Amino acid sequence: MKKPTLLILAAGMASRYGSMKQIDGFGPNGETIIDYSIHDAIKAGFGKITFIIREEFLDNFKSIFDAKLAGKVETDYVFQTFDLKKYGIDKEIERAKPWGTGHAILEAQNQVHEPFCVINADDYYGYEAFKSMVDFLTTEASAKRYAIVGYKIGNTLSENGSVSRGVCQTDADGNMTEIAERTKVYPKNGGIVFEEDGVETSLEASTPVSMNFWGFTPDVFPVTEKLFVDFVHKNQDNPKAEFFIPLIADYLIKNNIASFKVIPTDAKWFGVTYKEDKEIVQDNINKLIESGVYPSKLW
Repeated sequence: MKKPTLLILAAGMASRYGSMKQIDGFGPNGETIIDYSIHDAIKAGFGKITFIIREEFLDNFKSIFDAKLAGKVETDYVFQTFDLKKYGIDKEIERAKPWGTGHAILEAQNQVHEPFCVINADDYYGYEAFKSMVDFLTTEASAKRYAIVGYKIGNTLSENGSVSRGVCQTDADGNMTEIAERTKVYPKNGGIVFEEDGVETSLEASTPVSMNFWGFTPDVFPVTEKLFVDFVHKNQDNPKAEFFIPLIADYLIKNNIASFKVIPTDAKWFGVTYKEDKEIVQDNINKLIESGVYPSKLW
């Protein structure tokens, strides 16, 4: 069986961070967070790394990753563009940002023909998550069976501001029944709350949330394209509307097209949303190196 592919979402604009955090250096030799994800992915058994980027990022990405990954893993690039004609939409819609994470994976449909995993470029996930996802993609994944790694929300917060999290509801079998996007989650008085319309609601620290670590087969592409086309028509006058992966998952679940296994993990996530997060990420990486999880020079 062909090894699964890792899709890395790296076309975002990083507006809150202030620069291209996807290729910012965090390790002792300038390693990006992506470097650590790729290192773990190769070790776990992924056979190809596909970067989903904006075309103007290409030279930067190739200069950083191509040489170091040569001979270790196959690499590929997909451009997330504003061209809608490929989806039968004969209209130009002015936007400052790409159409979102769901559109990003759709852009890869002509280059990905095997089970695949999707992650963010600016999040650290840990080896355990990659190994669990490879096991799922090579033994369980099908047109009717997908997965998401569920991180405990208490292991995913930023010290420097509120974060957005997809809060997962599960059934007795550990399958996701619903994912609700909470755009303002933060710690408060020793607990965790999310705020909506000025109202705070408490969340248990063990609540599983999405950190955009998904597992699919290529069967997801046709239904994603249909959903995206419908989304564009409904939101053509809303330049900030984004077509997110959870919208795809929600549709598949509610229409009994596919189920999503929530793969649990106790791993501590860390990532960069704000510029102030950089020092925390660097400290976490240094601790992982000191404990022997990674060598000081990754490649």
